[in-house]
Amino acid sequence: MPRLFLLDVDGVLTTGRMYYTAEGKALKVFGPDDNDALCLLKPHLEIRCITSDRRGLEISRKRVVEDMGLPLDLVPTAERVRWVAERFDPAEVVFMGDGIFDHHLFRAVGYSIAPANAHPLAKRYASFVTECRGGDRAVAEACLHLLEKFFTPYDPEAPLSPDQTAFGQSG
Repeated sequence: MPRLFLLDVDGVLTTGRMYYTAEGKALKVFGPDDNDALCLLKPHLEIRCITSDRRGLEISRKRVVEDMGLPLDLVPTAERVRWVAERFDPAEVVFMGDGIFDHHLFRAVGYSIAPANAHPLAKRYASFVTECRGGDRAVAEACLHLLEKFFTPYDPEAPLSPDQTAFGQSG
């Protein structure tokens, strides 16, 4: 049974595009509904985010930590398998990633998810591939999938509880 939902930031919570000015990295595009859907998982799973984007860390920190209220760790791509194994039981981890090297972590954890626009290697090794693209409701789709697969499916007719809307701003 999963206990942790670990999400890569760039390409999963964002479109993966990074906008630069002459001063450096300026913008990332985060998608709609993902934060709201993560609220549905909060009663069931610990939720954490990771990034290897040191130059865009402050942008990610603003959205993930300040707005969404989630922990964010800077973890180099090559160290992710070891980092997870040192902190968590990998069999209890669901990892959502999209990158060319994310399949290494996919093979080490209990369950893995890739967005529709993930690198082909990520999609090949994923337990589940969303129909939505990263930064465009892929995380929301993954949350609904996890609820259905491991917990209680989301009932759109049921009223929301305070626990389901406890994170920061959705927009």
